[in-house]
Amino acid sequence: MEQETYKIMEYDRVREMLAGCASSLIGKERAQTMLPTSDFDEAVEWIQQTTEAVTVLATAAPPFGGIFDIRPHLKKVKMGAVLDLDEITSIMSTLYAMRNIKHFFRDSEVEAPTLRSWARSIEILGQLERLLDNTVDEHGAMREDASVELRRIRRELHAAQAHIKERISSILHNAEYQKFFQDAIVTVRDERYVIPVKQEYRSRFPGIVHDQSATGATLFIEPMAVVELNNDVKQLTLAEQQEIQRILRHLSAEINKNSGTLAENCRILGDLDFAFAKARLAQMMEANRPELNREGRTDLREARHPFIAKDKVVPIDIRIGEDYRMLLITGPNTGGKTVSMKTLGMMVLLAQSGCYLPTAPDPVIAVYPNIYADIGDEQSIEQSLSTFSAHMTHIVRILKRVEEDDLVLLDELGAGTDPEEGAALAMAILEKLLQLRATTVATTHYSELKTFAYSREGIENACVEFDVKTLRPTYRLLIGMPGASNAFAISRRLGLSESLILRAQQLVKADHAQFEHVINELENEKMMYEQRNADILERQQRVTELEAKVARTKEELAKKKGDFIRKAREQSAAMVRRTRRESEAIIKELKEQFDDQGIKRRQQAIQDARAKLNEAFEKSRPGIMAQKGVGKAVSLKTIQPGDIVYVKKLDQKGTVLSVQGKELTVQIGSLHTKVKASACRFLDHAPKETKAAAPSTSSRRQTNAFMQKTQMIGREIDIRGMMVDEAEVTVGKFLDDAVMAGLSQVLIIHGKGTGALRKGIHAYLKHHRNVQSFQFADITEGGTGATVVELK
Repeated sequence: MEQETYKIMEYDRVREMLAGCASSLIGKERAQTMLPTSDFDEAVEWIQQTTEAVTVLATAAPPFGGIFDIRPHLKKVKMGAVLDLDEITSIMSTLYAMRNIKHFFRDSEVEAPTLRSWARSIEILGQLERLLDNTVDEHGAMREDASVELRRIRRELHAAQAHIKERISSILHNAEYQKFFQDAIVTVRDERYVIPVKQEYRSRFPGIVHDQSATGATLFIEPMAVVELNNDVKQLTLAEQQEIQRILRHLSAEINKNSGTLAENCRILGDLDFAFAKARLAQMMEANRPELNREGRTDLREARHPFIAKDKVVPIDIRIGEDYRMLLITGPNTGGKTVSMKTLGMMVLLAQSGCYLPTAPDPVIAVYPNIYADIGDEQSIEQSLSTFSAHMTHIVRILKRVEEDDLVLLDELGAGTDPEEGAALAMAILEKLLQLRATTVATTHYSELKTFAYSREGIENACVEFDVKTLRPTYRLLIGMPGASNAFAISRRLGLSESLILRAQQLVKADHAQFEHVINELENEKMMYEQRNADILERQQRVTELEAKVARTKEELAKKKGDFIRKAREQSAAMVRRTRRESEAIIKELKEQFDDQGIKRRQQAIQDARAKLNEAFEKSRPGIMAQKGVGKAVSLKTIQPGDIVYVKKLDQKGTVLSVQGKELTVQIGSLHTKVKASACRFLDHAPKETKAAAPSTSSRRQTNAFMQKTQMIGREIDIRGMMVDEAEVTVGKFLDDAVMAGLSQVLIIHGKGTGALRKGIHAYLKHHRNVQSFQFADITEGGTGATVVELK
């Protein structure tokens, strides 16, 4: 991509804005060296990285604090140099930042696969981190216990310094010397402890003079009594410096061993900071993610130039590349033609740099292999070039390089020379660009080019709107119509005499005057239709909101209806169970009260009562198929083997194997059972090619025995009075039978008592393979004295 284009579009300002959003020097460097890409896949990848950063930033900001550019330090240790404490502190801080960034993405629940993989690639150097932390404190000073030798030296140094202070203190408080001292204080000169002594008592106070005051009235004397002690302190201080230097050499060598890993970690930190700088720039510009394409389509709504203040910028709509590849913008000076063109160029550079665009949501923009721009006055005095020559020189260079699908931006094409010749040259250049199939946006004042755009396929007229009443541009870009010059209207408002304006109108060709009139009418009609479209859009939004409200209300009503039905079924089931228990109790009492006379008749009555209760219970049980009321009554005349029926009692679908009178043999999964035709519902006929195989006699016996067993299984079991071990065996067998019988819910009555039986059964249910969930029964079914179990 041409470097000249970056200069014209002021791309450096984008880099500066992005660098201001970065948190580290490494990230700022990445921003300041950013360049757009011409590769579509790479541009898409960059946009995805920015999207992930925007998503993460919406929840929490990564901890980029404490990152230093340690790359110069790594080069230094690679050359064998020794780092100082400040440089080692910078490396320590960056190591902590690496760990914090890695942990941040490890703990983050936001979906950001690319950024997360970068963070995972950061290698934590725990051993080096601990070594530095044990040597240098958080203030950047060498720790007392950095080494055994350093601890010893500093301990001796502190003791020697304390001894000196004691000796000097005794001298200061000696009554014999009191009048010698200027001030009874201890100070330091040349790293040695001294006492300020008056000049006149110099000969009477033994010691070494190290300094004197500006007036000469005070001498700073090291007492002879502490000379040797000061010498010891000096030696210990030198030893301390040597030991610190040795430790720094050791730390520098360890850092050099890990320099490759540290450099790679710094690169990853820079990439992460760079991605989040783009995300912060998107937030600052209130930008949206662009949809990139290879087809040359660009559709931007309410695009704002990022360098113009938000309260002053006028958003524009730009469409190009679908029905036309060339846009010809006309209009008065200072009307916004150049800004519109630069806005498009800037949007392309931002998108191909992986940045979001300051537009309305869902911007669509093409990825262009190259961008060429000729914008502004490039007149050169040194090269003796006129404005026209400078523009033409640049355009010639562009025409030699431009290829298909490139983007070309030309400002004031053909200006600076004879209007007829300039217009002819402009048309020839535009024809060439059309032939090359380059996407082109050009601005001009020439009326001939407006007609040229109408007569050529692939070119569309556009203009910047101008308010004739106020003589001010609105800066809006109107695509689909050329701009009128408005020269007569502007001159009239500025005070030019009417006679001169009339004469000028007579001199203008009739067709040109008519053309300007048509343009004005088109602009007025466009404004009227835009107002109508705005009203229609507002009504559509209101209708959409009402539809959404109706849908929500409908959903809430359906949910409430389902809840009411479920609750009613549960209440009816509880009522039937309670009635069954009461009836069983009555039947038991009746059995005990009566003798053997009429026993068969009573048993039949009891059996009939039980059958009615079972029927009522099955009707109230909230089965899946029963709720839907599927199928129709089984006709014995038409039912055939292979037909699909629904067995109401088992709440299951099955296949008819044979028909015997009023009974059917039905296969449900791997089970065969005999049921009455009236207890089934017909669902569907058998496929023609399917033939049901007759079951063997032995399998029918097994099936009949099994079905007798499953039909006798009840929905509840009473284990009150049992031990936990005995209850577990009984409940386990009951649950297996209930699953085979097709039950989805059972009731275990364990009573309240001490709670031991309840706890044991609950512990057993937690690990049973057929139990989905369980909870205490409703108050009408026993409350905490019973447990409702949902089966898988």
